[in-house]
Amino acid sequence: MIRTSVLDLCPITEGSTPAQALRNSLDLAQQVERFGYHRYWVAEHHNSRGIASAATSVVIGYLAAGTRTMTIGSGGIMLPNHSPLVIAEQFGTLASIYPGRIELGLGRAPGTDPQTAYALRRNLSGDVDNFPRDVIELQQYLGDPLENQRIFAVPGMGTHVPLWILGSSLYGAQLAAMLGLPYAFASHFAPEQMMNAIRVYREKFEPSESLKEPYVMLGYNICAADSDEEAEFLRSSAKMSFINRRKGQRTLLPPPVENLEDQLEPLDQAILKEMKAVAAVGSKATVTNQIREFLAETGADELILACSMFEHDKRVRSYEIAAGAIRELQDTTAIEAG
Repeated sequence: MIRTSVLDLCPITEGSTPAQALRNSLDLAQQVERFGYHRYWVAEHHNSRGIASAATSVVIGYLAAGTRTMTIGSGGIMLPNHSPLVIAEQFGTLASIYPGRIELGLGRAPGTDPQTAYALRRNLSGDVDNFPRDVIELQQYLGDPLENQRIFAVPGMGTHVPLWILGSSLYGAQLAAMLGLPYAFASHFAPEQMMNAIRVYREKFEPSESLKEPYVMLGYNICAADSDEEAEFLRSSAKMSFINRRKGQRTLLPPPVENLEDQLEPLDQAILKEMKAVAAVGSKATVTNQIREFLAETGADELILACSMFEHDKRVRSYEIAAGAIRELQDTTAIEAG
């Protein structure tokens, strides 16, 4: 029974504001909780005009306060930007307020450019090569106190906030396997190493107190609508945003346009080509078949769906259609198994 979750970048659209983007994210979280999604993650990005989730732990608290049962977490916190103690205190506080509903996905990239990373830290000593050490330190702060321990996360100590390792390369797969943690691969924007990363993680996985069997969640783009033609039109906003990010342009999410790919240069068309394997775009019937094929190829334990659309109501509708597609796949699987 495949689980499905939501990855929300809190997109700021052209003509809108961060305040409206955050209100939209809360409404989306409330709606997808009703649709049956399992978890809702927001990501840490900085100096990005089109993303409103920079203060990730604050946004998580806002979303948790407005929902009832769904797990709320980070996809992810970029640990080199922070001391492990600060993150333990932040997420320990969240877990104390919303027990059993908070989790912490961790990445080793800065989530921004070097100049912004310096502005965040006032130095660049947060070396990504220290990531494994920082993860273990964070685990200790969130776990039960050790004998002779002198520094405690309060709140945080004893909360055992669940940790995930995020990645877009083999590095994260190896670390997650070594630590016996669940692994989330960013296939929604970096699919090249997806199959190798899944294989490495599963082959090298070492059981831990928190996880006995490997668990893989894959990022997957979704753009569902009432017709294939409408979905292709709505998808153009995300395509333009993706191209801009690849070119280092952190723009607001643009409105959709007709026949986008006919207007693109060959290089831009090549940038988009790699994303088609990790996206379901179309009506319910179309996205059902595309998701079925992706699951058969990857054997993912869970999909975390990313959807950027200019119109908020259309975005909510996309997640509603996707939830229906997943239910149909589950019902078909149950019948076949029976």
